[in-house]
Amino acid sequence: MADTRPLLLFDSGVGGLSVLAPARALLPGAPLVYAADSAGFPYGTRSEAEIAARVPALLGRLAERYKPRLIVIACNTASTIALPHVRAALDVPIVGTVPAIKPAAEASRTRVIGVLGTQATVRQPYVDDLTARFAADCTVLRHGSAELVELAEAKLRGEDADPARYRAVLDGLFAQAAGERIDVIVNACTHFPLVEAELAAAAPHPVRFVDGGPGIARRIAHLTQGQSWPDSPAPGIAVFTAQPDPALAPALAGYGLDQIETL
Repeated sequence: MADTRPLLLFDSGVGGLSVLAPARALLPGAPLVYAADSAGFPYGTRSEAEIAARVPALLGRLAERYKPRLIVIACNTASTIALPHVRAALDVPIVGTVPAIKPAAEASRTRVIGVLGTQATVRQPYVDDLTARFAADCTVLRHGSAELVELAEAKLRGEDADPARYRAVLDGLFAQAAGERIDVIVNACTHFPLVEAELAAAAPHPVRFVDGGPGIARRIAHLTQGQSWPDSPAPGIAVFTAQPDPALAPALAGYGLDQIETL
């Protein structure tokens, strides 16, 4: 019999769709559940203690309901803070999301890299560690933006935004000392690849954007290698911890999430 257990992807909002898309492309037969903690959104402005307590509890409830074969914490903030707590609490393979500083350093020619994330992510010691390990010869500039998370959510609802808002966010990187030499920017929040085109258009000069989505997809494929999948997977499920916004339904359907539920 085929194994019908889904992959469960978790984020505070819709940002994790930037991880779901490459995972779905690599594993088209995989049943998918996408969980958004809309009642706790946004994580980037919450305390570390709140996130460390909230995420394992929620994932425990989700694991009980959906019986996933693997869980992806498709959120940099939740991963950098809560990943050890989740792994200690659940007997399910857990894949986290970390800022793509290593590929950014490999791609940079000027050796000046920007890291764009939430306030909670960019201040984490984990980012210091990744920088020391993979970008020690680079100048790594960081900027935390809660507004960019909101802009990504608004885009998924079909709303337009003034390009000046994207320019203002990027000024937080480019206005820093040596910022004019940035040639690679790490989208260190899963929401941000959803507005990569808008960011690229707003940048003062051409830059390359990198994120962890493709690498996470490859990790999922590796961990599930040899496992069976249904011949025809059920429609993807999007589950929210608060009443879902109906305006998101068309975008969710575009990602294969035709069924919407509330936890």
